[in-house]
Amino acid sequence: MQTAMETAKVSKGALWTGRILSTLIVLFLLLDGAMKLVRPLPTAVVEACTHLGLPPHTIPHIGITVLCCVILYAIPQTAILGAILLTGYLGGAVAINYRVGDPLFGHVLFPVYFGIVIWLALFLREKRLRALVPLRQKA
Repeated sequence: MQTAMETAKVSKGALWTGRILSTLIVLFLLLDGAMKLVRPLPTAVVEACTHLGLPPHTIPHIGITVLCCVILYAIPQTAILGAILLTGYLGGAVAINYRVGDPLFGHVLFPVYFGIVIWLALFLREKRLRALVPLRQKA
C-alpha cells in the first residue's frame, strides 16, 4: 500500500521550476529586507514608507521581519512555516496599501500575486505540501 508521501511525486521539470521560482522569491525579498537595513536609508525606501504612513524608525524592524521570514522560507525543513509567515507579512502589505488608497491592481493586489507565486513555488518543490494538498486524486 502506498502512503500519501509516495503518491505525491512530481516531475523533475516541476521540481526545478519550483526551485527557480523559490530562488527568485528569496533573492527579491532578501534585497527588499536589506534595503530596509542599509544606513543611511535610501531615499526611495523612506519616501515609500512615508507614503504608506509608516514612520522612518519602523523601517529596520520591517526589514528584520521580512529577512527572518525569508530565511525560514529558504530552509527546506522550515519552508512551510516561512511561507505561512510571509503570507501574513504580505497580508499586512495589502491592508496598508488599501488603507492609503493605492490603485487596486497595481499596488494593493501585488502582494496577493506574490503570495500566490510563493505558495506555487513551494508546492512544486515540497513533497510534504503536495501530500497535504493533492490537486488530483486517482479514482
